[in-house]
Amino acid sequence: MATTFGDSKSDLMQRAQDRMAQTLTEPDWTIRQKLALTCRALSDRGHDSGLTGQITARGEEPGTYYTQRLGLGFDEITQDNLLLVDEDLNVLEGDGMANPANRFHSWIYRARPDVQCIVHSHAYHVAALSMLEVPLVISHMDTTALYDDVAFLPFWPGVPVGNEEGETIAAALGDKKAILLAHHGQIIAGASIEEACSLGVLIERAAELQMTAMAAGEIKPLPEQLAREAHDWTLRPARSAANFAYYARRALVNHPDAITQT
Repeated sequence: MATTFGDSKSDLMQRAQDRMAQTLTEPDWTIRQKLALTCRALSDRGHDSGLTGQITARGEEPGTYYTQRLGLGFDEITQDNLLLVDEDLNVLEGDGMANPANRFHSWIYRARPDVQCIVHSHAYHVAALSMLEVPLVISHMDTTALYDDVAFLPFWPGVPVGNEEGETIAAALGDKKAILLAHHGQIIAGASIEEACSLGVLIERAAELQMTAMAAGEIKPLPEQLAREAHDWTLRPARSAANFAYYARRALVNHPDAITQT
């Protein structure tokens, strides 16, 4: 006989959260492995645009982070060809050079101690929406992890290789999880690699939904209280970890060379 039909929603949510913590597990991947898998997973979902974009993660030492070597696309990244750089983009480990546009990552990491991973890309629908100079609208249940958590930079400051652009972008991002950059693309500022990968998938999905909905009519807003509840529920670390594990498994099917499996 069922015993939970009289329970409150908050009780059911807490019980589900407790069970997630007990039952959801993921492989013990390293930072390099998770970053490589994120590059492959997001490449498969339309985030690659030639050699543009960077996906980075903080290194073990303060003031360092892992990034891609300039000249490689997201679909070519492995755990072994990642670079470790300092805030000035000096290469500490690996061969080659970092993309000079990584400079704004240094600004974000310095401004946001809570950020462990940054996903920047010119994904197709994000880039198209950015050309309209309108903010990203979160109006569907599937994308509520980004509800009221996407900043907007309404102008293009130019190619982001200078400190001016880094300062501008970091300031515009503020304390949000993401930002839409006019005439440019998007940035995710994740509390973990798992969260950044999950939100990277969602922001392109949200832009695609918005472009489709705008072509059909007026987008209606979500009820604020319910949307905030959904944001907090879907952004929990256990959910991000489960999402990432799924995206990583898919990436490994398509790209078994991304990591060295032991």
